[in-house]
Amino acid sequence: MSSEATPPAPATVRVPRHLAIIMDGNGRWAERRRRPRMIGHRAGARAVNACIDFCLDRGVQALTLFAFSSENWGRPEDEVGALMKLFLNALESEVQELHRRGVRVRFIGERERFNEAIRARMHVAETLTEANTALHLGIAASYGGRWDIAQAARSLARDVAEGRLRPEDIDEDAVGARIALADLPMPDLFIRTGGDLRISNFLLWQLAYTELWFTDTLWPDMNAIVLQQALDDYANRERRFGLTGAQVAGWQNEIS
Repeated sequence: MSSEATPPAPATVRVPRHLAIIMDGNGRWAERRRRPRMIGHRAGARAVNACIDFCLDRGVQALTLFAFSSENWGRPEDEVGALMKLFLNALESEVQELHRRGVRVRFIGERERFNEAIRARMHVAETLTEANTALHLGIAASYGGRWDIAQAARSLARDVAEGRLRPEDIDEDAVGARIALADLPMPDLFIRTGGDLRISNFLLWQLAYTELWFTDTLWPDMNAIVLQQALDDYANRERRFGLTGAQVAGWQNEIS
């Protein structure tokens, strides 16, 4: 059985190991208040802190946030510029506190598209926090799920071309080892705020067996109450991973 189809944890485990979130609705939150869209993005940054607090309190091991997609580069130039400034400010102001709390910070995506100052701050954040274990915080920035799979394929192709790997040895596990965050458990729970019912090119490989949860709550309004609703719903789901309910029950009885 491949890593994507690992049998579920015992029913007594109610907290997802890895939580993945699309943080949608910042612009609409601001527009409803007749404020500039950047006000919504700043409010969204505060919601990120509340989400990190929640994960640390509940014992979630990994949190991956979709901060800026590959497609977001196509937004109006002034909005992209303001987002980059907000991103840089957050890197400069938040990392020390995250480090103090034991959070490891990592970035996934095409970081070459960011300017030198942002890339330098990314490196500082990752280096400073790399030994932390309280929470693995992944920031998907200039990221796309298709890009992720393509870069894994390129890596495997280089190994084949240079004689380190045979084509017939490439299987799901080989690809999975080259995707972003391959050292972490696959996401157990995916949350999207803002009301849209799609995954928008986020962690396409990693979400194969993830439980999906959608809410109309706009991201700046996200709080512990809504997050707990998602976790409660997750805890009541039967995760079968392609098996039957009877097989899952039997597997859980064997390890209990």
